[in-house]
Amino acid sequence: MYQRGIRGAITVDNNTEESLKSAVIELVSEIKNRNDFKTEDISHVIFTMTKDLDCVYPAKLARENFNDWKYVPMVCFPELNIQNSLPMCLRILISINTELAQDKINHVYLKGAKNLRKDLK
Repeated sequence: MYQRGIRGAITVDNNTEESLKSAVIELVSEIKNRNDFKTEDISHVIFTMTKDLDCVYPAKLARENFNDWKYVPMVCFPELNIQNSLPMCLRILISINTELAQDKINHVYLKGAKNLRKDLK
């Protein structure tokens, strides 16, 4: 068994709880759909957001909208404020326990965040 990271990112339309909720649900759902893991396989989840997103914790939204994530350890951090970086961006790292090789993990980049990792499918 290995611990692997699943990365993802999505741009958020507005700095509102409703927009961030929609983005969290879309991103987490797509990661779950593209990768074969169960909630009990999750070690922990890290969220980061750019400085222009400050209305609500994405971990709170994940916990409220994915009932089986009640006991998943999650934490939120601000993204580094790098010049010319993608604004209104939510990023996630889900660490899972799996037998899959690293090249079998499906990272998910949605909306404007697709440009962050053009090298990944």
